[in-house]
Amino acid sequence: MAILSLQSVEKDFGIKEILKEATFSLEEGDKVGLIGTNGSGKSTLLKIIAGLEPIDGGEFWVNSGSKIVYLPQQPNLDENHTVLEQVFADCGEQMALIREYEEISHKLAHNPQESDSLMSRLSAVTQQIETLDAWALETNAKIVLSQLGIENFDAKIGDLSGGYRKRIALASGLLSEPDALLMDEPTNHLDAMSVEWLQSYLNRYSGALLLITHDRYFLDKVTNRIIEIDRGDLYTYSGNYSYFLEKKAEAEASEISSQKKHAGVLRRELEWLKRGPKARSTKQKARIDRIGEMQNKEFKQAQEKVEISTASRRIGKKVIELENINKAYGDRILIKEFTYIFNPQDRVGIIGKNGAGKSTLMNIITGRITPDSGKVDIGPTIHFGYFDQHSEDLLINEEQRVIDYLKDVAELVKTANGSVITASQMLERFLFPPNQQYAPIHKLSGGEKRRLFLLQVLMSAPNVLILDEPTNDLDVQTLGVLEEYLEEFNGCVIVVSHDRYFLDRTVDTIFALEEGGNIKQYPGNYSVYLDYKKAAEDQEKESQNQVSSQDNKKSKPPKNSQPKQSKKLTFKEKYEYEDLEEKIPLLEAEKEKLEATLYNNPPTDYSEMQTLTEQLSQLVEEIDRATERWLELAERES
Repeated sequence: MAILSLQSVEKDFGIKEILKEATFSLEEGDKVGLIGTNGSGKSTLLKIIAGLEPIDGGEFWVNSGSKIVYLPQQPNLDENHTVLEQVFADCGEQMALIREYEEISHKLAHNPQESDSLMSRLSAVTQQIETLDAWALETNAKIVLSQLGIENFDAKIGDLSGGYRKRIALASGLLSEPDALLMDEPTNHLDAMSVEWLQSYLNRYSGALLLITHDRYFLDKVTNRIIEIDRGDLYTYSGNYSYFLEKKAEAEASEISSQKKHAGVLRRELEWLKRGPKARSTKQKARIDRIGEMQNKEFKQAQEKVEISTASRRIGKKVIELENINKAYGDRILIKEFTYIFNPQDRVGIIGKNGAGKSTLMNIITGRITPDSGKVDIGPTIHFGYFDQHSEDLLINEEQRVIDYLKDVAELVKTANGSVITASQMLERFLFPPNQQYAPIHKLSGGEKRRLFLLQVLMSAPNVLILDEPTNDLDVQTLGVLEEYLEEFNGCVIVVSHDRYFLDRTVDTIFALEEGGNIKQYPGNYSVYLDYKKAAEDQEKESQNQVSSQDNKKSKPPKNSQPKQSKKLTFKEKYEYEDLEEKIPLLEAEKEKLEATLYNNPPTDYSEMQTLTEQLSQLVEEIDRATERWLELAERES
């Protein structure tokens, strides 16, 4: 059944036609990824569906019984709410009952003289809570918030950063269990582990999804349909992102083939026409008319891509040297005794939980922040290009024209091949047509502003490029071109990112910021880092199992204190001994699987969580009993 439908919808902002004759529907269970270049209208389409943006033509229909929740990039939250109050704001009757239960309990504690009437009401409320299973609501909320990196549930919304607010809005949307969830860049401001958890959660989510994201791994794992917006037209691909790439390449190749075939036929027809038909028969006139139609036929040109071709300056042997760097804020240690010498061709990716100190490390490297102790030595030829995740510099004057903003850096730009072009020509290479170049910056979409800021950074010809969350708000096409540019970039690249795909494509060393300010170094990209982590975890589990086995042996009573038993095993005991040898490893494997589910991918349903926890407890007891019995039999067997 369709949840919503668009039929021949049009949307035009004057300087750009966003949608023309757009038609599609969102069905129950659909997991749709919306992609397109920055400024193509992705966010506008979500706003239309959410009822926040009017259409200029066509029809838009929503099933009256369907609940739709929209999660924008900048959510509007009540600053006076606590984290939990905000999350529960859309939970309706369940939360109202829990609040009433707490109020009655408070009154009972302070007004015992009213206990009869209050106890009667408390009993009725308790029954309603149990009927609606509302007790699980708070537990589920805390699980979701914790997985998104939020631990202080009583913090006021007004005291939190934009990144935390985005995560709280995300938790609220997930817990409200809508029929359709509209998500605009949900992975922004999440660390890699939170992104993986959200990916797993949405795989199990039963409602429909329509989401915009730059995270290509996320798109690949979550979606079952891709809709591409290309110059006002919508194109649907029934599959995930990998399927889209395959079919898109086939479609473009087919289009090129059709154009070549069309050009060949037209050329032959024009040659026939130039020779001049001797008789103007009806058949010949029809052929002439057909030639005219062929000449007027228009093919949609292949979608333009950002062209990054900026020069970088010479880089010397000495780049950046960090020696025993320490940085803390109060009792919170972010960086502890960190030493590293950057090389001219380094490709370093920096990862860690939100608040671990990634941006702080970048600011120390560039001199924006002074370390508490230690030494930062920057080479004499170094020129930084810092692509800040917040782009504050860009927002200083949003009334400034796009072309003037770029001319503040340079009016003429030297490209990688040594040629010189104007700022206007460079803007066109970054997909800013002339009519946009003379518009004020505030007319651009969020992604277009980020792309403009990236261009300004690259135009300064840096030889050390620092990218702090570069994938936030950049479209997948631009990211692909940026990845190719970084492969050829003649200088040092330092990337802070939660985007696993981008890190896999661009870095060969990982710095992992861990608790206590420790920074561990891993050779390879993000996927290699995950392999290292898994191997270390497996080794730790094996060590724990060995320690546990040794402890069991030590805890066994001395031999002479045990009842005297037969030295040899009976046939039945031997069978039991062999059976336990096979059974214990299977139980251990089952235990590891359950632990992985609970710790890495916990269920959001409270009752399911409780069931799995009980199963794990029973399994541990069974393993202990089996191991103890096996040790007893093994001693007699030997």
